[in-house]
Amino acid sequence: MRYKPFGSTGLQVSSLCLGTWGIGGAGWDEHSQQSRLDAIRAAVECGVNIIDTAPAYNGGEAEKLVGQVVKDMGVRRDVIIATKCGTEFIDGQYVRFGAAADIIRECEQSLRNLQTDYIDLYLVHWPNLNYPFSETTGALAQLKQQGKILHVGVSNFTQEQMVEAGQYCPIEVYQAQHSMVYRDNERQMRWAAEQGMGVMAYGSLGGGILTGAIRQKQTYAPTDSRNRFYKHFQEPTFSRIMELLQRMDRLSQTRDGMPLAQLALNWSAQKDFVSTCIVGAQSRARVEQNAAAFDQSLSAEELALLDEAIAQCLDVD
Repeated sequence: MRYKPFGSTGLQVSSLCLGTWGIGGAGWDEHSQQSRLDAIRAAVECGVNIIDTAPAYNGGEAEKLVGQVVKDMGVRRDVIIATKCGTEFIDGQYVRFGAAADIIRECEQSLRNLQTDYIDLYLVHWPNLNYPFSETTGALAQLKQQGKILHVGVSNFTQEQMVEAGQYCPIEVYQAQHSMVYRDNERQMRWAAEQGMGVMAYGSLGGGILTGAIRQKQTYAPTDSRNRFYKHFQEPTFSRIMELLQRMDRLSQTRDGMPLAQLALNWSAQKDFVSTCIVGAQSRARVEQNAAAFDQSLSAEELALLDEAIAQCLDVD
């Protein structure tokens, strides 16, 4: 496993961060609870030292599973737990909050779910413009002063929103969607890194499409995140990504069959503005394969080949 400084937080984070949206058990393929628990254990055993979760991941179920494993393994001081506020999963719907009272209530519930008395990194999940940032991030400043959270971050914010929110509480970490098939946030990710923020890239495997396991167009349930959130599985993007996968196949062959997921993860993790790549997995085998990506790096020439393939297949400059 490789590690990087986490912005100016003073922390070192593994290049792989375990994402737990799927582990929560809603919106993705179904796995047994035992498999999901074992995936968390496998991540820790592979050297992953940061786990990303949220109360929005199936009504706190993901947080509870993370808390259970971390407690059972006795690794609380070794694992950076990142969870979020401002969004909850209620009766199958994602609901956003922004009032200070709600932020504080969510924090207390997350502490109970995680079976801990502090949260290493607390992020606002999505900006809620119905409430002033002075109220939302002001509540985070209060929680930080109380020692209930150690570091503050935001997810899915624009640069302008980060600047405004940072007036009421310093923003130490920025989390945004970023992968070979989604680069819309690169400008503000670079900006955040320049400001000394840690930068977390989520969706690093494009919701799974960059693993190469899906080569035929499929139909997903309306509630499935590959239908509702990630747009890579819809035309015309899907066919363009299939062309990209063929280019990646050729590079894989020169790398003794290096899995496409490992190529994609190195492409992301080797960006100088990315601190850690968030990848969800619900089985030990998948976690171990993802972690093995960081046993080796891609050369500058290989990264250039991937950049060229992205530009040609997806019309990205």
